[in-house]
Amino acid sequence: MFAVIETGGKQYKVQKDDVITVEKLKASGGDKVQFNSVLLTGGEKIQIGNPHVKGAGVQALVLDQLKSKKVVSFVKRRRKSSSKTRKGHRQQLTLIKITEILNTGAEKTNIAEAVSGKGLEINYLISENKNSKTKEKNVAKSIEKKSLDKNKTSSAKEEVKKKEASGVKKELKSDVTRTKKTVEKKAAKD
Repeated sequence: MFAVIETGGKQYKVQKDDVITVEKLKASGGDKVQFNSVLLTGGEKIQIGNPHVKGAGVQALVLDQLKSKKVVSFVKRRRKSSSKTRKGHRQQLTLIKITEILNTGAEKTNIAEAVSGKGLEINYLISENKNSKTKEKNVAKSIEKKSLDKNKTSSAKEEVKKKEASGVKKELKSDVTRTKKTVEKKAAKD
């Protein structure tokens, strides 16, 4: 029995006990995942999906998270002072072992669905409701902050004025003592 599954934008033909590398999945080593996007199942009877086979699934065991070999790309630049003429990239992969292929009843299993490690889908309907609630909270918080900032700024201004006044007094005292000393020196010379 075999199946064609789709994950990470690619399609893989798999059989039981196959070990394959796929694009990074959100799972750690030892976790069991299930691929519900099965395009075709084969064996005694072939089922072709439109686009997916309903109720079919492929269960797999995550063995390890890997990085592929480094792919080096050279960039031709006309100027000598230009930086980075060579770039490298290592794609993140997940090593999995296919444990079971299910023709029916895949949605009834309690195994977590295989989810891509990057570029998750966003349900905008749920996020809009959350955004409206968070916006209300943020507005309330900003109003509180503004009132606190006004209180802080007025008290801070008062403190600065006090410090300036005390600094001015100290400077005046030092100026007076300097002038007294210079007057005394002149009087002593005369």
